[in-house]
Amino acid sequence: MQHCELCSAPGGELLWANEECRVILVEGEEAGLYAGFCRVVWKAHVAEMSDLEPLQAARLMRVVLATERALRETVAPDKINLASLGNVVPHLHWHVIPRWRNDSRFPRPIWATALREGAAHATPDKSLLRAALLTALKNLN
Repeated sequence: MQHCELCSAPGGELLWANEECRVILVEGEEAGLYAGFCRVVWKAHVAEMSDLEPLQAARLMRVVLATERALRETVAPDKINLASLGNVVPHLHWHVIPRWRNDSRFPRPIWATALREGAAHATPDKSLLRAALLTALKNLN
């Protein structure tokens, strides 16, 4: 197997994990543009959702939805974008991206050319985000 950055490193600040997946708060430029940007990373190295058993896929999607709910509660974005691309890192992961009407690319995708200078949004309080994520996960079980 080729080197996989999601197998060898957390990929950001760990917010929550179980034996199957982890939720990380993205660091770097993307985090500065989209405060609260998270990834839900499947721990086993697989490339596609269809590589998972149906119950595994359902559990992964519950974590994605809980992450979305936690972000909506803690950073109150105008919209949440969900994406599972894996073109750069062929390791199954979901992007959970808070969006605001005044971000530099809205309503276009985050990888599109910027339309304007975007407004800054505060990084979420990590302890509040973790607490909201735990509550959302409990409510989805």
